[in-house]
Amino acid sequence: MSAPLSVAAILLVCATTLALGAVGLRFARGTSDFYVAGRTVSPWRNASAIGGEYISAASFLGVAGLVHSGGVDMLWLPVGYTVGYLVLLALVAAPLRRSGAYTLPDFAELRLESRVLRRGCALLVVGIGWLYLLPQMQGAGLALSQVSGAPAWVGATVVTVIVALNVIAGGMRSITLVQAVQYWLKLTAITVPACVLLTIWVRDGTPAPEGSRSWWEPLVASGPGEHPTYTAYATILALCLGTMGLPHIVVRFYTNPDGVAARRTTVAVLVLLSFFYLFPPVYGVLGRVYLDGPVETARPSVVLELPAQVVGGPGGDLLTALVAGGAFAAFLSTASGLTMSVAGALDQDVVRRALGRLTGGDASPVQSFRLSAAIGVLAPFGASLVLDTVALSTAVGHAFAIAAATFAPLLILGVWWRGLTAAGAAAGITVGAVTTIGAATISLLGAPAPGWTATLLGAPAAWATPLAVTVILGVSWLTPRTLPPHRDRTLARLHTPEAAIRSPRQTARSPRG
Repeated sequence: MSAPLSVAAILLVCATTLALGAVGLRFARGTSDFYVAGRTVSPWRNASAIGGEYISAASFLGVAGLVHSGGVDMLWLPVGYTVGYLVLLALVAAPLRRSGAYTLPDFAELRLESRVLRRGCALLVVGIGWLYLLPQMQGAGLALSQVSGAPAWVGATVVTVIVALNVIAGGMRSITLVQAVQYWLKLTAITVPACVLLTIWVRDGTPAPEGSRSWWEPLVASGPGEHPTYTAYATILALCLGTMGLPHIVVRFYTNPDGVAARRTTVAVLVLLSFFYLFPPVYGVLGRVYLDGPVETARPSVVLELPAQVVGGPGGDLLTALVAGGAFAAFLSTASGLTMSVAGALDQDVVRRALGRLTGGDASPVQSFRLSAAIGVLAPFGASLVLDTVALSTAVGHAFAIAAATFAPLLILGVWWRGLTAAGAAAGITVGAVTTIGAATISLLGAPAPGWTATLLGAPAAWATPLAVTVILGVSWLTPRTLPPHRDRTLARLHTPEAAIRSPRQTARSPRG
């Protein structure tokens, strides 16, 4: 009985997503609408959209599965996810919005006046986006299989088709509305069943979960992995700095009308994410109480299994359908944002130029963006069909580590250090990319030697990020001749509040507050 209800819930989520995308399409007219929603998104709506985009399957399903197997040590995952926005708020949110750039490669070119660096950043945006998209599609297939028995490729195909339709048709205008609604849908889908499960657990007087000392206490010698203390701090660093460097997160701040709105958006995001992350650990803890089976490895299906196991009957079926719909919304919203960022990089640095040569300049920017979006979503879809399934949390963790060692230093030093040179940035980003991508490749495709080697390759942010920053500083000091000629003007633009540069007439006309 739960399978038809769960499938119906997933179909309802898909239909709602397409309907909201169609509404957004009515307002998408020019290039600015497709890239940054016309820069008119209010802080509260943008915060909801960021929350909808950021809460991926790794958050909705993965955190509960990790807490179920690893215990208290895994709680630094939601902490790290949320603290990342605090770092973003304090260091780069408002200056980034004032830059006026559309994408991260735009910012790199604006700040350091280097086309070579811009192309390198575009390549990284595409690589990180595809690494993040791949587990979203594979996870959608597994989730649909879990509730309906359908082959895994069906779920990946559904996500790909819906994301392609929304992004190609309406760009950022469409997906902003979709993601804002999906945040509240996901919050409802995880909150309501969690409250019901907790009520039943308390009402029945069921004993607390059983677990070893390492499950109850953080950072003990027998915790998850061989070196849990290092892994914990390396992952927190990756999540904090990686959030700042993820291209699909940063691009969201370009949709605010000004820097003040960008800061207000970030504060609202902190509130929304903090409230959501209260609930995934509930499923992990109660999974230990009610579910049988092995607990040594992460069990992402614990969120989907618990309602039927604890509640049972039609009530359990309804709650299972609710969390299944929420999980699928997580796949759709995150995949939409990633496809937007990948499409933006492909369009501006590859496809628009190639299409212009093929058509003799007749192709419009919107047409090249739509072609880029199709390429951006179809490439990881093809990979998801031929590659072995990768663990959601593992692939996403490596995407955060790559972003932390590349874009995070570029953004922080680009906003706050006058001495940054194009040569220094290029050298540091190259070192960060080579080390973290190499570690991800070895970890995902092969089994590294046990001990410190496996630990360092599994969580590379703690050593790769300082190494990249050191290289940036060292090469910048050695190459003062490559300082961008207009750096003072650019930095003044990043740090001058909009109100200070408005004309007296504009200020007089501005609404109070």
